[in-house]
Amino acid sequence: MNRVNGLSERRPFSARSFFVRWEWILIFLIIAVTIINSNITPHFFTLRGLFDMTFNFAEKGIGALIMALIIIIGQIDLSVGSNMAMSAVVMSISYQMGLNIWLAILVGLVVGTLGGLFNGFVITRLKLHSIIITLGTYSLYRGIAYVILGDKAVTGFSQKFMYMGQGYIANSLVPVELVIFIVLAVIFGIILHKTKFGRYMYAIGNNELACRYSGVPVDRVIISLYTTSGFIAALVGMLFVSRVSVCRPNLGEAFLFEVITIVLLGGISIYGGEGTMIGVVLSILLIGLTRYGMLLLNVSAPLISVFIGFLLIIVILIPIVIKYMTREQKGR
Repeated sequence: MNRVNGLSERRPFSARSFFVRWEWILIFLIIAVTIINSNITPHFFTLRGLFDMTFNFAEKGIGALIMALIIIIGQIDLSVGSNMAMSAVVMSISYQMGLNIWLAILVGLVVGTLGGLFNGFVITRLKLHSIIITLGTYSLYRGIAYVILGDKAVTGFSQKFMYMGQGYIANSLVPVELVIFIVLAVIFGIILHKTKFGRYMYAIGNNELACRYSGVPVDRVIISLYTTSGFIAALVGMLFVSRVSVCRPNLGEAFLFEVITIVLLGGISIYGGEGTMIGVVLSILLIGLTRYGMLLLNVSAPLISVFIGFLLIIVILIPIVIKYMTREQKGR
């Protein structure tokens, strides 16, 4: 597809262009990681282990889905981890004060959604780049979480609530968090690739000014995505607290870095207007398998972070090298 001002222009199918897509690189890496881990540790390739592995990345994966859409329009949300903490803290305090757990969850989701709406509203009204605004709300939302809870922790949640982050379905095999991730991935994938709203997103990422002159509702798209980002941040906060059974104001501190790593590794251009949802999903799977294999080998968390960061740099350099070599060949 060729995109001009957001309109898709079909061109003849090319087998070469199809098989040099970023997604095939990720698939190759996933196969390589699976083969290597299977040979190194006999405990890697077990059905139960692979399903349980998803607990390590389902929450980050859910956050990456909406972050991908925001980066596609050429923006970013630095406040997701802080909004996640603020929403979870409000939910936990509400429950501790005697509110029904489901009503407390609703309150937390509303708070997170309003936090995202505030980001989108300020960005579109002040016409400032999202880095400036969300850097401010990054500190604001984290500060609110600490003001409410201080250095304390909330525990003693009900079993029904903890089922969200710890439970299984399908004969106690498939984690609930994995099901939530798959459903959201399908929904966001359809929105991005099969709807007018998705075409608007690509168009805005390619040329926001041209979109404004063309009548594309740019501000409405930005506000919608940031509001959704706030809701997703709150949802992830609920799932995280449900899984670990405790809420602290410092939760989600490393969330932003890991989510952006997933998105960029999935082929979403940091400049906007490029990337696919399937690439993001494959990136999530690649990082999940890599981390799971290293954990089975008792590799320390800092070394895992170093390796994943190195992997990100290498994979980002691959298309740059390919483009450079292609340009050199054409110049001869």
